[in-house]
Amino acid sequence: MLRVVSNSYAPDCEGVRRREFLRVGALSLGGLNLSQLLATRAWAGTGSDVLTGKSVVMLNLQGGPTHIETFDPKMTAPSEYRAMFGEVKTSLPGVTFGSHFPRLAKLAHKMAVVRSYAHGIGSHGPAAAHVAAGGNPTGACMASLFSRIAGFTNNESGIPNNTVIVPGATGEAYRSLNAVPDRIIGTGSLPPAYKAFDPSKGSQVLNDMQLSIGDDRFADRRALLNGVDKLKRWADAFSIISSAGDIEQQAIDVILGGVSKAFDLSSEDPRTLESYDTSRFKIPPGLSKRKKNGKAIPGFAPVALGRQMLMARKLCEAGCGFVTVTNTGWDMHGNAFGIDDGMPILGPAVDKAVSAFIEDCEQRGLSEKILLVITGEFGRTPRINKQGGRDHWGRLCTLAFAGGGLKMGNVVGRSDRTASAPADNPVTSNMLLGTIMHTLLNIPNLRLRANLPDDVQRAIVTSRPIPQLI
Repeated sequence: MLRVVSNSYAPDCEGVRRREFLRVGALSLGGLNLSQLLATRAWAGTGSDVLTGKSVVMLNLQGGPTHIETFDPKMTAPSEYRAMFGEVKTSLPGVTFGSHFPRLAKLAHKMAVVRSYAHGIGSHGPAAAHVAAGGNPTGACMASLFSRIAGFTNNESGIPNNTVIVPGATGEAYRSLNAVPDRIIGTGSLPPAYKAFDPSKGSQVLNDMQLSIGDDRFADRRALLNGVDKLKRWADAFSIISSAGDIEQQAIDVILGGVSKAFDLSSEDPRTLESYDTSRFKIPPGLSKRKKNGKAIPGFAPVALGRQMLMARKLCEAGCGFVTVTNTGWDMHGNAFGIDDGMPILGPAVDKAVSAFIEDCEQRGLSEKILLVITGEFGRTPRINKQGGRDHWGRLCTLAFAGGGLKMGNVVGRSDRTASAPADNPVTSNMLLGTIMHTLLNIPNLRLRANLPDDVQRAIVTSRPIPQLI
């Protein structure tokens, strides 16, 4: 048992106050400690023969992003259908994006945009869960499905393989911002242990590892980092790291390396931080008071989105297999945000954060190793409503990709004349699942694995990727 004393106290079962410790060990998986878990792959069915070594970052635009004002402006349609703010030319001849995406437009040759993705579900919860799962019959989100194959953590770095980054994960200043992650990180028929690791508040993974500092278990990132710093100094003083075996060393690295570095943005080059910075995209004064549901609007500010995307890159670089990034405010009916006042705030923030991510990955040689997926639960109604918004629409949805070794510079499918439904090359949720799983996993080798539940294996091996991207 490795432990370091914190400054907080907690009562035991007899009511006695005692110091809390940072512990590594006593996992709830049949009595395994962390070292033992890292030493074996059989329980989770992992192995280098199945994993491709690539990662996925899914940017989930929560609330249902408008497919028209993002990647299919449809300026040939009647005025009540076309993109409210017009279009911008991209680096692909004849292809345009919504006008709030000028940076991404210049990178269109490094992206693949799908204009024919549909699933037909128009209710937030069911649609969000369906897209996150890629429609697979286990009901588990794709990130949990992947961690069931790959294991809870990366075998080398100890980084959790399934992590969700909400605004509050990037710092205390962003804890009041909205996030509804439970809709998109469900485990379906899989055990709850496969739920995403949420560094903003702790998770089942953290609880299983019994990493305790203070009262809230990782809720205070500063206390975590201070505790890790003390542990480093203590370890150096007593030379425990140099004398540890390989597996024990790996267990220590989960704490000293994975947690303290991958989740900490302070060590990043200031120029990198600036390139991602979305702090200037704030809610205009008085907007909240002018709307029926205006009280929700301040929580939609995308000021942390750049930091979330940067943290996602850092996690993938450290070995995390699947990162989900949440960004709220896209339910643009007009009673809170509408298209008219929501897009000028959220659109430019996504434009800056995502373009910075794409360029950063390229500069670091990670473009082939990280697949970015941009989506949400559904699209928005083709016709603009009387409140300057668009309503729920499951017959056409936003979907775009970048990197991951897939064929970029692509526009897949085409919408009809009013951007109401696919006109050709329809893309299904099973194809979204297939594209992601074929990026992360060696499917032929997965078919040979005998230690996986039938429903998990079947869900993955029967999925089919979008043919234009492979």
